[in-house]
Amino acid sequence: MAGRNLGAAYITNPVSIAYLTGFFANPHERLMALALRPSDAVLIVPELEHEKANARASDVTIVGWRDGEDPYELVSQALAGLSDIAVEKEHITLHAAELITTRTGASELVDVGREIRRMRLIKREDEIAKVARAAVITDAAGARVFAQMRVGMSELDVAMMIGAAIGEQGGTLAFSSLVQSGPNSAMPHATPSSRKLAAGDFVLLDFGAVVDNYNADTTRMAVVGEPSAKHREIHDVVLRANQAAIAAVRAGVTTGDVDAAARSVIDAAGYGPQFFHRVGHGLGLEEHEDPSLDPGSTTVLEAGMVFTIEPGIYVEGFGGVRIEDDVVVEPQGCRVLTASDRDLKVI
Repeated sequence: MAGRNLGAAYITNPVSIAYLTGFFANPHERLMALALRPSDAVLIVPELEHEKANARASDVTIVGWRDGEDPYELVSQALAGLSDIAVEKEHITLHAAELITTRTGASELVDVGREIRRMRLIKREDEIAKVARAAVITDAAGARVFAQMRVGMSELDVAMMIGAAIGEQGGTLAFSSLVQSGPNSAMPHATPSSRKLAAGDFVLLDFGAVVDNYNADTTRMAVVGEPSAKHREIHDVVLRANQAAIAAVRAGVTTGDVDAAARSVIDAAGYGPQFFHRVGHGLGLEEHEDPSLDPGSTTVLEAGMVFTIEPGIYVEGFGGVRIEDDVVVEPQGCRVLTASDRDLKVI
């Protein structure tokens, strides 16, 4: 939509609304939208969110609607008489799009989603500070959990411990924690189960805290009992890959360059086929957002971008290792926000 002079924008993604107004809520099935014109901004919320929106949203007029009322009547009032309206096509449903064009008389809906994501890509200092605070809480919670883990606990027991530890530090869970032991650790997104920690298991913890709607995300590793040579070898390769990728981060290089730095270490050790995901993803208001650090990706890093570095090796039937850190790009390198040690811990 470069160069387009649009009459208004109709924003419905709660994350975009939070970025633009400071107010975040999950409306579930109810309509919540931000109607932007050059002269005003109207935030339409379910009535049950009205008070919270008044306290958090800035520079907008807030109107609420009650269950049983027609929220699209408020939409038509806010956007009436426009020939074209900017929307987030990735988020808006076909049903909602048809209602908007019918109620407002607009002849065209133009996608503005990419522009909003581009705005969010470079973090302000206050945003970086929130991610950094979330990382501090995540580090402290991880240290507490690793100190309390014992043989015979289930993966679900440990996941509950993570949530409690993050709460004790003043945060909330950014996402459902991953706790994977033994062969389960070779499945990167396996959910916690009733499997109990046993001798010889790798134990992978992937978790994070959220502070003021900004997320941290880290992965650290342990082994139950004395680690074998194979445990140590795989962990060492992944740690060196993590360090190589972090060393590659600076303004001006590409996301693919960072991925390649980690991948080359793992390839050289003979584990290339066992590293089958990207090296990282963006962090901010969402735990997964731009940029995406895929193999061969060409996004040029700029100061203020925040993302994870998380290479891994996954050996089916044995176990897997992933070591994940959160970094912010700086002109001559990066700042690592997650400070807990990356050693292979022994339970």
